Amino acid sequence: MTPREILNFLGVAEKLKSVLRHSWTSTGRQESVAEHSWRLCVFAWLLKNRFPDINMNKVIRMCLFHDLGEALTGDIPSFEKTGSDENTEKLAISRILDMLDDDLKAELAALFREMEEQKTREARLYKTLDKLEAVIQHNEAPLETWIPLEYELNLTYADDYVKGDPFLEEFREQMRKDILEKIAGGK
Repeated sequence: MTPREILNFLGVAEKLKSVLRHSWTSTGRQESVAEHSWRLCVFAWLLKNRFPDINMNKVIRMCLFHDLGEALTGDIPSFEKTGSDENTEKLAISRILDMLDDDLKAELAALFREMEEQKTREARLYKTLDKLEAVIQHNEAPLETWIPLEYELNLTYADDYVKGDPFLEEFREQMRKDILEKIAGGK
């Protein structure tokens, strides 16, 4: 890729710093997509020794790029996202991938296919961590930023994804305890 092509791609990726998510930070400001993706990568890295038989470098790449389409579409919370929204995001990803040289385009296209198909352990782990990170962020945010739906959703979101893995089940249960404590404390 030429320097101009790299700068153009980075310019699109930079937009994720300004695309705000439904989530709020612990300081009471809206979280950006870039911030979510960054912490999701950190989360995956922290678990690399917990899952030695999973290619965590691939999981981290999935975490890094999973929301790239939102640079063009904006963020839509999962509980509001429709099939039409998903198609729009796929088209945005295609447009962004077209900015890359053939090798990088093929690499990222394969990664997006794998994430969408959810057939590999890496793709399923990335998706689980993505959902868990969203709940962690909601629980760190001030309670007044929660919408009514989130009081129940934060207690159950990602439950189906952690089933069958004792560590992830324990992790989710700790999160649930933290959420109930937060709600009881009212902050």
